[in-house]
Amino acid sequence: MDERLPDTPRKGRGAVGNPTGRFEREIRHAVDDGWGLAEDDVAPLRTTVTDEKPRAIISRNASPDIFFNQSINPYRGCEHGCIYCFARPTHAFMGLSPGLDFETRLFAKPDAALLLEKELSKPGYVAEPFMLGANTDPYQPIERDREITRSILEVLARFRHPVMITTKSALITRDLDILAPMAADRLVGVGISLTTLDKTLARRMEPRAAAPHRRLETIAALSTAGIPVTVLVSPVIPFLTESEIERILKEAAAAGARAAGYILLRLPLELKELFTEWLENHFPGSARHVLNRLRESRDGQLYVAEFGARMRGHGAFADLIEQRFRLACRKHGLASGHDRTMTLDAARFRVPPRPGDQLQLL
Repeated sequence: MDERLPDTPRKGRGAVGNPTGRFEREIRHAVDDGWGLAEDDVAPLRTTVTDEKPRAIISRNASPDIFFNQSINPYRGCEHGCIYCFARPTHAFMGLSPGLDFETRLFAKPDAALLLEKELSKPGYVAEPFMLGANTDPYQPIERDREITRSILEVLARFRHPVMITTKSALITRDLDILAPMAADRLVGVGISLTTLDKTLARRMEPRAAAPHRRLETIAALSTAGIPVTVLVSPVIPFLTESEIERILKEAAAAGARAAGYILLRLPLELKELFTEWLENHFPGSARHVLNRLRESRDGQLYVAEFGARMRGHGAFADLIEQRFRLACRKHGLASGHDRTMTLDAARFRVPPRPGDQLQLL
């Protein structure tokens, strides 16, 4: 008899299971052999980090509903373990699972700063704002020791190149010595993701990310340093977090946020099964309601990859969320929308002189 071993939530991890990536030839399942769960099957998973050597560090974007054209990702995978992370399916390209592998088997790019300096120095390079951490968080826990994100910021500061940063980590305040002077020259803007103010829900949903109150403190610290902050109520999850939209915007505005954005929960590819499994384990009584409401907003499906609508959805529920969001932004004096590029100054970009370069006469 083939009885599959049930996946078990692990302390400090977001995904419940570790399904085989979609590009693999074989699909692997744990099977109950009658002896019960082995001790090592439920032991805490350790995080491993592998260095990789890409030939380029700048990624270009062609999607019409994303407001930036180029990005930098210091890491692949993310130890924060957010169960809703739309980047999870990218781990399948590495031959790994978008589940637990995504948050435990990480890849770092130690030469990112050197690669960036070379690419920025190329003749004909035209500066426009980068998004730092478009795929995974540039301030996830391994950044504390690796400091790859900080080295990238040091290059951008020397080149006077504009950058936008999206994170849910308080670690970004470590780099205020770089960010504050850049902000004074309109070279940086920060988006802080704040999905919920419920500490218990956050621990289940984003197990290794900063607690909600620490993110509010981070908004305050950045704002006090003169750095423009956008609060990202992202994703909005029906029945779990949707009721908090107004309160999140109120608290973020009080902490110093200037603008706000939101995205309705997206479940591309393997994320459908991963998020459904998480719901059934942690919120079994709400799982059907959450998924049905998503289907109502996605033309009867859990996800529709349609430009212009994949971020917000269709229908009465999606329209109501947008109305509530805009009204709350207006009430609390927050600019609404994702586009923070208009406040950044790409005209300040300069390739700094290197030792041995001829000095300019004028």
